[in-house]
Amino acid sequence: MSEQHPHPQTTTGRLYGVGLGPGDPSLMTVRAVEVIAAADVVAYHSARHGRSIARSIAERHLRPGHIEERLVYPVTTGTTDHPGGYRGAMEEFYEEAAARLAAHLDAGRTVAVLAEGDPLFYSSYQHMHKRLAHRYPTEVVPGVTSFSAASARLGEPLVEGEEVLTILPGTLPEEELTARLAATDSAVVMKLGRTFPAVRGALERSGRLDDARYVERATMSGERTGRLADVDPSSVPYFSVAVLPSRVDAEPRAGRGEVVVVGLGPAGPLWLTPEARGELAAAQDVVGYSTYVDRVPARPGQRRHASDNKVESERAEFALDLARQGRRVAVVSSGDPGVFAMATAVLEVASEGPYLDIPVRVVPGMTAAHAAASRAGAPLGHDYAVVSLSDRLKPWEVIAERLRSAASADLVLALYNPGSRSRVWQVGKARELLLEFRAPDTPVVVARDVGGPSESVRIVPLGELDPAEVDMRTILLVGSTQTQVATRTADGSPERIVWTPRRYPEA
Repeated sequence: MSEQHPHPQTTTGRLYGVGLGPGDPSLMTVRAVEVIAAADVVAYHSARHGRSIARSIAERHLRPGHIEERLVYPVTTGTTDHPGGYRGAMEEFYEEAAARLAAHLDAGRTVAVLAEGDPLFYSSYQHMHKRLAHRYPTEVVPGVTSFSAASARLGEPLVEGEEVLTILPGTLPEEELTARLAATDSAVVMKLGRTFPAVRGALERSGRLDDARYVERATMSGERTGRLADVDPSSVPYFSVAVLPSRVDAEPRAGRGEVVVVGLGPAGPLWLTPEARGELAAAQDVVGYSTYVDRVPARPGQRRHASDNKVESERAEFALDLARQGRRVAVVSSGDPGVFAMATAVLEVASEGPYLDIPVRVVPGMTAAHAAASRAGAPLGHDYAVVSLSDRLKPWEVIAERLRSAASADLVLALYNPGSRSRVWQVGKARELLLEFRAPDTPVVVARDVGGPSESVRIVPLGELDPAEVDMRTILLVGSTQTQVATRTADGSPERIVWTPRRYPEA
């Protein structure tokens, strides 16, 4: 139970928002029954046909002395000739309904507004609450929600351990539903009916259709449950939900294995895409460099295979062998897996005889260059080139020639892998080479551990770039001749930003 804004006056009545539970009258709380029995006025919403599900649930507790206020929706389908459209018609209705209840409260009567499920969960009561709770003593009596009832009727856990539950209205656009379903562990989609085809499409596109369950009129007459994929869309009423139960202890799907190369972004969960989250959650095996595997949340039943950073081909072969055994494998990579990362290694091995028939997909991630650029401003606002300074897989002479070509073309440069404990001279050599084409005051963004706990982003002149301050967790963004630096004070303290204009001066 919750109490809102106790009113100092004692001459007015008291407002109650009463949760009735999912439909079975026996699932009403004792407090709900007490409030209804003691109320002077019982209010409930209904469509124009006059039938009210809320009233039918509470009917056995109504008495002849109750004043009944039937709040009839002017429109339920979104079609109306009201000058303000559907929203305007509903706003006018809620204002009128609140005024009717206020008249009773002003007369000292106690008003109980009935609500299916819980009064503050997708309930029409909320519109009365927002208009009246600050004016009158108010109590909200919680009720069993429809999704709790649906989970109970399915007999399957909804969430376990550290799983995340997402509640979605089926009225969202299909693209938005797809993204959110792909990113979560468990989900409940409310408000089906006419939205069912889009919800089913989103479940299919997110790869979750086989796991989805359907519950119609949970705990009520006409209850129906089953696999959502088997449901006829024309038979789905509004009072139904789609449920994605807990993945813990779920049986692995039968079928062919596959390898999905997943980009984790530069650091932390804020940089993960919804698609990447979904693939990591669905994987039976996670394969990768130990530092990156540690960034993936551990899940019951999921195997983790961490290895050294210098065995990319072996790691790719291991992942493909797991897929040949029918396993669903996520190979994880920092940033974007196609940028100096594991996608190339996996595809190279997958293009050989034994693995030609193994499905391989690449799920993109936020690149280190783009993450660093966002922290500094917009240094990549015009043409730019991406070069790795690591000479472990290519000769330094090739790197130097590419730096000269990009610098002479006046491209902004994103320099990956600038240094490590075993590579300490490359940054100095690159600086000397670039100074042949760029002025010493050319801005350089030195970004380290972007998105991580030790994030550091500085803007320094090219001539003062200190190789000793660069390590393997650093990326360098070297400006062109057009790149600008400015100091802003939007939050009251000076902040330096850098950007490269989109317009290039005429030759």
